[in-house]
Amino acid sequence: MANKPKTWGFRVFSAILLPIFRLYYNPRVIGKGKIPKKGAVVICSNHKHVMDQCMAALATRRPINYMAKAEYFEGSFAWFFKVNGCIRVNRDGNDDEAKASANAVLENGGALGIFPEGTRNRTDGLLREFKFGAASLACKNNAMMVPVAVTGEYKFRSKNLTSRIGEPFSTEGMTVEQANEHLRSEIAKLMKQNLDEGYGTPEEYEKSKRYFEV
Repeated sequence: MANKPKTWGFRVFSAILLPIFRLYYNPRVIGKGKIPKKGAVVICSNHKHVMDQCMAALATRRPINYMAKAEYFEGSFAWFFKVNGCIRVNRDGNDDEAKASANAVLENGGALGIFPEGTRNRTDGLLREFKFGAASLACKNNAMMVPVAVTGEYKFRSKNLTSRIGEPFSTEGMTVEQANEHLRSEIAKLMKQNLDEGYGTPEEYEKSKRYFEV
């Protein structure tokens, strides 16, 4: 069994950087108490910006081991991702090492962060198709899944940058395909709630109209 990735770096840098993030971007977090305080959990968000992981981190005191693309571990900031307990993912193929590390997090009752879209959404759709990794890991480890929706603009003192935390759900009795589809549906609904309350960009409103008209 792979060793569980460390979390001390996440705790240290969260204490330093999250207050700066909050001050600069002025994010709104809705449903802050919904992320379970203990037990295996897979936190899943739509992916629009490199800072999306901060939006979920603002909603819990738990350290989160995020799965991150391999390219982040090759530049001058590679050390930062390593000490924060991020899990290196090679997106070009079947990454057994990444899966083993992710399983270790959940087997030890930790919190795993995944963007099911696999990469940032630069398409004209509200959401990209979800990859099955998050649902598969949750089903295998009997972990709760927490849907998170991020909408609005990442800019200084934003008026609409919002993270909405959905209700955690168990995958017990679900197939991986069912869990994946339920997750995608829940994140889409949370995004719509944000937009209905005025927390979105014009582009997101247009995408939402097309998505829910289908």
